Amino acid sequence: MVNIELIVFIVYILFVIGIGIYFFVKGQNASDKDYFLGGRRMGAWVAALSAGASDMSAWVLMGLPASIYAIGMGQAWIAIGLAIGYAISWLVEAPRLRRFSIVANDSITIPQYLTNRFLSKSKALQIICAVIFLVAYTIYAASSIKACGTLFNTVLGINANTAMYIAAGVIIVYTFLGGFSAVCWTDFFQGLLMLAALLIAPIFASFMLKTASVEALPAGYLNMMTGWKDIVSGLGWGLGYFGMPHIIIRFMSVRSDRELKKSAKIGISWTVLIVIFSVAAGAVGRMFLGFDQNIADNSLVFITMVRKIFPGLISGILLSSILAAAMSTADSQLLAAASAFASDVYKPVIRKDKATDREMLWAGRWVVLVIAFVALIIASNPNAGSIMSLVSNAWGLFGAAFGPVILLSLFWKKFTFAGAACGIVVGAAVDALWLAFLANTGIYEIIPGAAAGLVAAVAVSAATYKKDEAVEELFDKAVNYTEE
Repeated sequence: MVNIELIVFIVYILFVIGIGIYFFVKGQNASDKDYFLGGRRMGAWVAALSAGASDMSAWVLMGLPASIYAIGMGQAWIAIGLAIGYAISWLVEAPRLRRFSIVANDSITIPQYLTNRFLSKSKALQIICAVIFLVAYTIYAASSIKACGTLFNTVLGINANTAMYIAAGVIIVYTFLGGFSAVCWTDFFQGLLMLAALLIAPIFASFMLKTASVEALPAGYLNMMTGWKDIVSGLGWGLGYFGMPHIIIRFMSVRSDRELKKSAKIGISWTVLIVIFSVAAGAVGRMFLGFDQNIADNSLVFITMVRKIFPGLISGILLSSILAAAMSTADSQLLAAASAFASDVYKPVIRKDKATDREMLWAGRWVVLVIAFVALIIASNPNAGSIMSLVSNAWGLFGAAFGPVILLSLFWKKFTFAGAACGIVVGAAVDALWLAFLANTGIYEIIPGAAAGLVAAVAVSAATYKKDEAVEELFDKAVNYTEE
């Protein structure tokens, strides 16, 4: 069984590397816009599934099911918050962000868009954003690499640290070579695989349940109304979508408004199914497997359930979905961080806008290597925390720092550059301080962080607003933008 699963993993890894090589060969004369945004040529299905797959990392197959498995259905509010936030981001944020990024000097990164939105020549906002990107994405990528180590160690018996290096190497290769197009296409296939795995495993397990398994659940396990803190914190996860750069940049890459509407339907449907069956995997896994502390501590409920039910070939395919989930998120994070550094620090600050397209591509590629290396160090540290906690920390930081600012930039004409900069800094600072000193309150740090960032952005904008005809004309042009 182990040998068959290993063969399946190897075939899958060769497949994603092949995609990277294909886009590397195809893009020998690519521009930075091609490498970092796919030239704004993404179709509906690729954009939708790559956005979803880049969001739903290995925690949706390991971390969230493990929380449901160990604690109960009160953790399902996280899934509800994610589904609501994702739907709103596609329906409300995506159309405007795509149009605004085009009108704002064809911006290809979030920091670049925010600077161009205010027609500012200051590089302060780009540098602030890039620093937060590098910190948060390193933590986020560490969670994905850690998940790969757990998978290989559990299934194949390979040393977890060795497995992390292998997984990181694979992710680096196809991201390094193929850029945004390779990332989106690998994410597309990985999104399909993740959905299939989460549909199949809990459904098969549920048919094998016995009545005694359901009756053995502890009192209150199925009760979702466990307290207002669980509900508020769970719903608060949805706030992250409005400021998650590696997700919302997909909105900017879609080739037309018509394709964007189609993407929204596909993406929302995919995500709702994913979170429903992620919760189902945890609950059914608890009934199917009974409680095991090792399974709970190491987020192994999905892996254990799949290996108990299916023969080697099928289990290998289904468990490859964990590789898919981890890689589809890590590659997007590495690329988003690389694009932020190359476009928002290296070109305007270090090279004073003298960098060529080729130089930009290689600057971004070297950043991919550096971040992956640091993420490996974090992931291999036994005190780094669980997969779920690493994701939670990075998710909170992004949502608090960028969510309110992105939304205000799209819907408030009198929003100012100073307000945006202050909102990002305050949101990130409050999120980090809450995590460090007030985590024991039981309130997820994204909520006070986003609230503080919103208040700061509005207050500073109100205090610094001066009518600027050019900026307000850009806002009106973006609002009324139509395809040529």
